[in-house]
Amino acid sequence: MMIIWIWKKDLIKFIINRVLERSGWQLKQLERDTEMLSSCLKPFKRCSYTEAVDILRKKGSAVQWGEDLGAADETLLTEDSDVPAFVYDYPRAVKAFYMKNNELDPRTVKCADLLAPEGFGEIIGGSQREDSLALLETRIREENLPMENDEWYLDIRRYGTVVHSGFGLGLERLVGWICVIQHIREAIPFPRLMERVTP
Repeated sequence: MMIIWIWKKDLIKFIINRVLERSGWQLKQLERDTEMLSSCLKPFKRCSYTEAVDILRKKGSAVQWGEDLGAADETLLTEDSDVPAFVYDYPRAVKAFYMKNNELDPRTVKCADLLAPEGFGEIIGGSQREDSLALLETRIREENLPMENDEWYLDIRRYGTVVHSGFGLGLERLVGWICVIQHIREAIPFPRLMERVTP
């Protein structure tokens, strides 16, 4: 799991560095505090989901352990931070069936979300993937999902797999944070609106 943190951290730092080098003048036109972005080149914060719930409860959130963190919770968690923060080891009940169980705490899975500072919320989500066919089948049954829908995924484990992790970056969320765009719709090239569904 540590390797995925390094990839995420290094990717975000690379992007921030490149944006500051090549587009600093455009950010100034958007009235973006580039010093705030520069501070993101410092080490990122990390806390477990359990620690995050404790922090949120102290800040007045009603979130309970076992519930997923919503956008308001993510905003509250990072509103006074100047660097991104990892939140890791979420409860398995709120995460996808393919995430690897955490042997240190069976209630949780090996995953990590990267939250942007200044209250912009999640920009990257990722996890170690379950590599055991039997455990994947058990999780699918626990979630009451139709097994036939995931046969293609199970075949990957049946016919050879390796220990691996993956993550996804929300490009529009990243652009929104970097440019201080308050609504994600303004960071999407072709947003779906009431009067437009395509392109």
